[in-house]
Formats: sequence, structure tokens, C-alpha cells
Amino acid sequence: MSEILIVLCIIGILIYLVVPNQTSVVANARSIEAQNMLSMIHGLEKSHFFRHAKYTADFNELGFEHESTIDQGGQAVYKIEVISASLNAFKATATALQDFDGDGVYNTWEIDQDRILKEIVKD
Repeated sequence: MSEILIVLCIIGILIYLVVPNQTSVVANARSIEAQNMLSMIHGLEKSHFFRHAKYTADFNELGFEHESTIDQGGQAVYKIEVISASLNAFKATATALQDFDGDGVYNTWEIDQDRILKEIVKD
């Protein structure tokens, strides 16, 4: 009987060690959504620039329809925004609406006209 108890304790310790590592895997998998959406925004912005010689912050002009986010009953975990757009440049962000690891920090990604995609707030 004591052998079973020891085995259960060892399994419990292993699960305790693995669970925090799974949180970062989930956060990395979720960040792929942000990267894909920002890459799409970049392509739409470039297309708009070639037609109109300027960038835009208007999703309707871009032809981009944001999927419903989790706070709206949808499945998108990131809120996409074009935070600046001018004749020569644009900057768009994807901000997580869910705190993946419970530390109060929300993951944020950014892309610009040069297709520089970077994580500006790591969760």
C-alpha cells in the first residue's frame, strides 16, 4: 500500500513541475494568432498603399473584418488595431484580451510598414 502512495506522490510532483511549462506553450501557440493577423494587416496595408499612395487606419478601407473576440462571444484572443497610419508609415498592434499566465501582463505584438514583427509586451 505504501508503494502506491509513493508512486502517487512522485506523479504529483512531476505534474507540478510540468504544468508551468505548459503555460508558456499555450501562450506561444496563442501568439501565432497575433502574428498571422498582423501579417494579414501588413499585406492589406501594402495593397492600399500601392493603390492610394498612403496607409490607412480604417479597417473598412483595408477590407479587413476583425473576427469576434472572446469578450464579444467569439474566439479571437487578440484585439487588432492600426495605431498609426500616414503617407509613409503605419503601425499595427495585436493585444491579448486574456492573461495567459495570470501575472497581470497582456501579450502585445506589433508590425510596421517594413514588416518588422516584434513582441513588445511578453506574457
